[in-house]
Amino acid sequence: MKNLKIKSVLALLAIFMFNACSEDFLDLKPLDVEVTTNFYTTEEEAFQALVAIYDVLTYQDTPFIHWMPFVTVSDVLSDDAFAGGSDPNDGFEWDQLNNYRTRPVSPIAHAIWIKNYIGVFRANLFLEVIDDIDASESFKRRTIAEAKFLRAYFYLEQVRFFENIPLLLETIKGPSEYTQEQNTPQEVYNQIALDLVEAIADLPETVPPNEAGRITKWAAQALLARTYLFYNGVYGGNLTAGSTEVDRTFVLEQLRELIEESGHDLFEDYSHNFSLVGEFGIESVFEISYGDSPPWGDWDYIRGGNGNLAAQMQGPRVVAGSQNWNRGWSFAPVSHKLYEFMQDDPRRPYTILLEEELDGTLVKGYQHTGYFSRKYTSDAEHWGTDGSPELNRTVNHRVIRFSDVLLMAAELDSPNKQEYLNRVRARVGLDPVDATLDNILRERRLELSLEGIRYYDVLRRGLAYATQEFTYSGIMGPNYESPDQVIYDATFNAATRGFLPIPQSEIDLSGGVFKQNDGY
Repeated sequence: MKNLKIKSVLALLAIFMFNACSEDFLDLKPLDVEVTTNFYTTEEEAFQALVAIYDVLTYQDTPFIHWMPFVTVSDVLSDDAFAGGSDPNDGFEWDQLNNYRTRPVSPIAHAIWIKNYIGVFRANLFLEVIDDIDASESFKRRTIAEAKFLRAYFYLEQVRFFENIPLLLETIKGPSEYTQEQNTPQEVYNQIALDLVEAIADLPETVPPNEAGRITKWAAQALLARTYLFYNGVYGGNLTAGSTEVDRTFVLEQLRELIEESGHDLFEDYSHNFSLVGEFGIESVFEISYGDSPPWGDWDYIRGGNGNLAAQMQGPRVVAGSQNWNRGWSFAPVSHKLYEFMQDDPRRPYTILLEEELDGTLVKGYQHTGYFSRKYTSDAEHWGTDGSPELNRTVNHRVIRFSDVLLMAAELDSPNKQEYLNRVRARVGLDPVDATLDNILRERRLELSLEGIRYYDVLRRGLAYATQEFTYSGIMGPNYESPDQVIYDATFNAATRGFLPIPQSEIDLSGGVFKQNDGY
């Protein structure tokens, strides 16, 4: 294992450093202010600390570095969307993502790195202090399980983006611990599996309406399946969660229980998945809440609000005269390749927004294709009621839907795979097809397009397939604005194996001990 100085999280550790360094100077604890030495004492304070971990789920920017909504980044990396933005300069770093030329100094990659370690730090801190807090045992069991799920979620995002990362299971206490070891992917994935398996045992099966968004047992089972499928596809092995072997049989049993006992089901109407009426509905297994409370307008601290920045970034650039669309930034314009793939599918109108459907004045941005995401967009239904419109988009992020669960189980060769595939297709009026692996994977793309899933589904099928799918030239649709084909072309860099570069600033802070990923 190699070393890394994680200066990215040092701001979060400042209060710990003060306390540690002040022992010899002053052996008194402040009694009139809340600091780490006197805050974590009651159940109410512990709950506030738990909410602080959940809060990181909503982070889509890192101050003074860059915006990086997960859905937008993942779709731009895939062949379902381009970079976009107002012009080549506006989307410069996004264009590098889209063309597989991301540099180690990418502010997008750096922002992702920092966000996830903020989440990990807060989860670790909670797990360190919860045992000593005056709270009921049932409260402790549940909240420990939630913190473990959240730590697993942040690590899954981090390791799928960067592969070679440090695995931190305790907070950093002082300068002697600044240098941390870089772990193998297997070690990180095994820890993710362990956190999820342990969380499953203590998470509730349901939550009351006033707790919508809190993690359930079913969310942990589904995230474990997503973790296993990616690890098994990319690395070709099983996972070990302590003494539990997480193999195909174990994961299928988790999915069987979820499908048969959770009460989750498909909406009759596919479009409800991305409408306000469908928020925290029967199909939503894990969902991240966004909204306009508090109304936000501070552009220097975007994450202080709760708006969905992915919806803002991907919305069409309609600047005036519209009753239905509002001032999007036209990032991640949808590719003609996806439009054609979904040509005869009844889900396409609820997945892809067409230029001709827009009212008002549309300004065509960089890499304009005439297609936009309809799932995460700046539509009137999701306008905030106050504050800056751009910072108050109210569409929730549907991280795992029940249809995804059915298709994961089918892909893992469940005895009921034909039934599961039929259910997903029947919901949108499609006839059954044989539950072959190719048909199941094809259905995943049709069902889950523009939800930040495609990129990882392709990578886990191997580098040859990724090169085939992510390398394209001359695929231009009738509404593409630029006649210059080259701005839409991309060549997948198989040398990187699909992972982003470790931020150069982190390598520099490690004194060169931390090693860069292959291909950079």
